Order: sequence, then C-alpha cells, then structure tokens
Amino acid sequence: MAGMIAQTLRRWKQARRIRAAEAEIMARPPGRGRPPGLPAPLVVSLTSYPARFAGLHLVLRSILTQSVAADRVVLWLDQGDEAKLPPEVLALGVETRICPAWRSYKKIVPMLTEAPDAYVVTADDDVYYAVDWLAGLVARAEAGVACHRAHRVVLRDGRPAGYGEWQRNIAAPEAGPLVFPTGVGGVLYAPGVFHPDVADAALFQRLAPSADDVWLYWMHRLAGSRPEKIGGRFRITEWPGSQVQNLRSGNLTGDGNDRAVAAMLEHYGFPG
Repeated sequence: MAGMIAQTLRRWKQARRIRAAEAEIMARPPGRGRPPGLPAPLVVSLTSYPARFAGLHLVLRSILTQSVAADRVVLWLDQGDEAKLPPEVLALGVETRICPAWRSYKKIVPMLTEAPDAYVVTADDDVYYAVDWLAGLVARAEAGVACHRAHRVVLRDGRPAGYGEWQRNIAAPEAGPLVFPTGVGGVLYAPGVFHPDVADAALFQRLAPSADDVWLYWMHRLAGSRPEKIGGRFRITEWPGSQVQNLRSGNLTGDGNDRAVAAMLEHYGFPG
C-alpha cells in the first residue's frame, strides 16, 4: 500500500511539473531574445523521430523563446520523417534537415560537418528547457565545452570505474577533465573543440553506437578540453509519452555506457 501511495504521489508531482512547464513556455513574450554576442554563429541542434513528435512542439517552443536567441535552430530527421511532422511543429517554422539514420548522433555530427566554425548547442527532443537555459551556456562559452548536467568520472588505477560508480548529476559548478557532460541537459561545444575523428561514422557506430555522450567526451578530451558544468543539479522534466522509446534507460540500467567506455579505452586509451 505504501508503495502504491508513493507511486501515485510521484505521478502527481510529475504531472504538476509538466503543467507548470507548459504554462511557463506559453507565457513567454513573443519575439526573439537578445543576441548571443559570440565571435561565431550559435546553432541549437537536435534530432527527433515519430514516436516523439507529439510533444516536440513544446521542446521547440522552449528553445525558440529563450532569453538569448540562437542564430539557427536545426532539427535533423531521417529520410521520410519530415512528412510525419504534426501541424504544431510545422507552424513553428523550424529549419529541418535530412541526415543518415545515426540515432542520437544526428543531433551533433551533421551540424559539425556542415558548420565547423559555429558554436553548437545540442538539445534533447523530450525535455523542458527553462527560459535562461541557453543564456547560461553562452555565458560560459569560453570554457569550450559547457553543460547544465554532468557526472564525475571515477577512476580506479587510472582507468574509469564502472559507469554505475560514477558520481551522478554533479550538484555544483565544476570544471576539469573528469567532468562528463550528459546531453539531456544541453551541451555547448565551441568551434575546434573536438578530435578530428568526431565525425567518423564508421568509428562511432562501431565503438559507441548508442552512447553518444561517451563518444563526445572522448573526442573533446582527446583534444585537451576541460569541460565545465554550470549551475546546480539539473532537474529533468520529460514531456508525457516521450519515453516510450529511450536510449538513456538502456545506457543507465543496462551496460550500454560500460560497453562503449571499454571500446573507447581499447581504441584510444583514457584521455587523461
């Protein structure tokens, strides 16, 4: 009985957070936010697929109505999926592009290839982003890699311990080589921050096919990055129905990230 009550309470709190998030987005004033003031274009890049399309307009609205306006917001889709976009998404006029079926890599690799000199901020297609989400990242663009949510890699004998042992969702600002950005909170990448292999599809599909966070961490660390986590703990508010298909659960509760880390270690070693 106590378990049922706790579960009901969690569902009620989640529903309340979702209602509050949607109301906050719809109450934002019309028009673009202030310019980012960066020395190169700022692009927000994300991907989606039909199972997530029902709530996609809310995610896009939360990105398009930021206090700092991106120069571009680009939605990457598999061939044929653009015809399935609902009217609520089409009405927003977001730039949509087609790319190979690279799963979560679609939100970053095509953009890096097309606009290598841009600041690229990745976003997920199932999460609420507060009005100053982008402003916070832009304010720390000089770090090269800045994120709202990160784990801390735990080392044993100079190598990463199992993913389950890492210190999750760091609670305070921190910068350094063991800060592991998680894409769900959004990550800013400055131009030139990655190792040249970052867009090698054959490699990332072989070494980390469902663990883009692991691949990207290795790619910027190999280039000498010191990732910076900003702010406090990032609360994830996911839109209803968006978690029917989810890579994060497999990487967290399964061994997707551990397998990717092991493969990256074998191929590159640890970029310490």
